Amino acid sequence: LLETSPGVAEVTFVEKEPAERHAIVSWEQKNSCVLPEDLKNFYLMTDGFQMTWSVKTDDTPMPLGSMVINSISKLCRLGGSSMYTLPNAPSLADLEDDADEEGNGDRPEKPHFDSRSLIFELDPCNGNGKVCLVYKHAKPVVCPDTEIWFLDRALYWHFLTKTFTAYYRLLITHLGLPQWQYAFTSYGVSPQAKQWFNMYKPITINTALLSEEADSFVNKLDPNKVFKSKNKTPVMKKKPSSQPAGSQKSHTSMTSSKVSSPAGNSSRK
Repeated sequence: LLETSPGVAEVTFVEKEPAERHAIVSWEQKNSCVLPEDLKNFYLMTDGFQMTWSVKTDDTPMPLGSMVINSISKLCRLGGSSMYTLPNAPSLADLEDDADEEGNGDRPEKPHFDSRSLIFELDPCNGNGKVCLVYKHAKPVVCPDTEIWFLDRALYWHFLTKTFTAYYRLLITHLGLPQWQYAFTSYGVSPQAKQWFNMYKPITINTALLSEEADSFVNKLDPNKVFKSKNKTPVMKKKPSSQPAGSQKSHTSMTSSKVSSPAGNSSRK
């Protein structure tokens, strides 16, 4: 599909060997949690996923799309303590607020940076944020139920999907367009990314939402307002209309003089 799209060049897919089962077991033992079944099966087929593609601008390829799922070795915990951190140095856990909402109605409970949740990075998103595998309930025992969340650059959480399989489908259908994860946030993608969406718009469940948001960035031209000045042109022609009025006065004066002239002639006669 990408190779047949207009302007797309250098579609690169990196084939990776399946992850060894002992690597998965050692990861689970190290992090004291069990990988979800669909993600485990994915790693047993391929140890991560990487696909990139570019577009030609002035015959020069420019990298645009990127689809990445970290390998099992790079599935690192987010916010974990590091041996290189300074004593009493601030950490992500300091961002926690006890007054933070705990999921109201259809809103799921947000992950926590502290020990209440286990967060692992699936996709670095080229620096635009992080897609994370989240174990939301880690105490007293890690709950096997996981969710996929997006952490933006302002460190706000946005829910994506409940399963890894659903997220993998979203990743593929959005073609790895830059900042596509922001389409699932309240503030949407940037205007620059929206232009790429309009060129290579994926078929997804939120296409209507994207089109509605796109309308707000498009200047809608109202022909009646644009050409309103042209409708005022007859009003501007009132000045030349005074000239025929003057000519009419001159014409009437000339006719009156002509009428008066035979009277004078008759009087002379």
